[in-house]
Amino acid sequence: MKLHELLFHLHQPSPMPDGNPEIMSVEDNHSKVQAGSLFICIKGLSVDGHDLAAEAVKNGAAAIVAQKELDVPVPVYIVRDTSRAKAILADAFYGHPSHGIHLTGITGTNGKTTTSHLIERIFADAGNKTGLIGTMYTKVGDKKYEVKNTTPESLTLQRTFKLMADEGVTHAVMEVSSHALDYGRVHGTDFNVAVFTNLTQDHLDYHKTMDRYRQAKSLLFSQLGNAYSDASPKFAVLNADDPATEEFIRVTAALILTYGIDEKADIMAKNISLSPQGTTFTLEISGKNYPVSMKQVGKFNVYNALAAIGAAVASGIKPELAISSLERIEGVAGRFETVDAGQDFTIIVDYAHTPDSLENVLKTIREFAKKDVYVLAGCGGDRDKAKRPLMARIACDYATHPVFTSDNPRSEVPDAILRDMEEGVKGRYYKVIPDRKDAIEFAVGSAKAGDVILIAGKGHETYQEIKGVRYDFDDRVCAKEAVSRLAKGNKKSN
Repeated sequence: MKLHELLFHLHQPSPMPDGNPEIMSVEDNHSKVQAGSLFICIKGLSVDGHDLAAEAVKNGAAAIVAQKELDVPVPVYIVRDTSRAKAILADAFYGHPSHGIHLTGITGTNGKTTTSHLIERIFADAGNKTGLIGTMYTKVGDKKYEVKNTTPESLTLQRTFKLMADEGVTHAVMEVSSHALDYGRVHGTDFNVAVFTNLTQDHLDYHKTMDRYRQAKSLLFSQLGNAYSDASPKFAVLNADDPATEEFIRVTAALILTYGIDEKADIMAKNISLSPQGTTFTLEISGKNYPVSMKQVGKFNVYNALAAIGAAVASGIKPELAISSLERIEGVAGRFETVDAGQDFTIIVDYAHTPDSLENVLKTIREFAKKDVYVLAGCGGDRDKAKRPLMARIACDYATHPVFTSDNPRSEVPDAILRDMEEGVKGRYYKVIPDRKDAIEFAVGSAKAGDVILIAGKGHETYQEIKGVRYDFDDRVCAKEAVSRLAKGNKKSN
């Protein structure tokens, strides 16, 4: 694509720059620039791409998009906001790839990952080739790729949609974070269905207030557009039991499908029954009742299932097929995942890292736990500090043996994070074990037959980030090793 042809999509009143080279790729990282690249200068928190423009030219950049004049020997096109321009140029360069894919976006504080996997499975079982973008990985057909962010920045995102389109993907599902919406990472992305799971406290280190956090989430629904099309209708699938839904209905022009358990909704779950083996309920939709029996445990997973069914119905899939898929799914890695190493007590690993998600998981455990409940809870460094005492309080409210330990301290001192947690539980019983491995060893070594251990916060993650360095660490592996050492120690003592 020629430079002028690509820049035309910006619809700027500015004249085209002298020179019209062939553009072979679009990049915002100077180290990835090759011969024929268009380099977009992005001003980040720690690095300003304008300072690296000369290096990009040395690496082969044929042209530059910037927010100010630059002294480089290639065409430079000036725009007001290079981040916004990047989204437009990425979408144009890759041929508007999301337009040819039935795309479902999911936003909310909790449940995005599980719900996205449920929807992707339903689409696949309906005979579609699928794609998935989320916290754990990007998946194109059967191939998986590592990710850095829950929602990639716009250039990577459009490149991924192009890959999906080239591989024949017809239906894709993606998690859409509040950060991504606020930064405009999904600008240019054509969603067919937008799903809302719930809104509880998280990311206030960035958004500052719950109102701003809710407003960021609302962008997914307001940006579905105003036009109506019978051939390709836009749907907002919303949780009727969450107060934020009222605001999302107000800001979207899309068709509405609601789901819920307590409030009246288009899609409802009744007669819910929980057990350690799974969950059953009656699905009410369009005046009909359907029995559902899932292997996932907990009321929060009923909400995830209802959201997935809503997205499926909005996409033209019959409830019977969606239910059939849901009933076959074993679970999602790191989401209420049991660790079985032959022990006579239960170990559960879950990604719960917000007050609401931790409370939901512990409530579920208390419904089937016959004896003591251990919970290992921590809070991430460089993140919302206000939730730390709340997390500690919930751990003490629902567990007989609350243990506070490190999550991903990042640049913070672990002891400082733990002190913040302790502020919420003065005078309560709890134990502090800063080293996460030691905390797991303690719980495994202390648990008796019939007890339950919840290792919360990291879920599927296979690392622990300390002072900017990521070390190999997997709660599931660590728990299995602790059980193995315990078993060997018991044999020796016998």
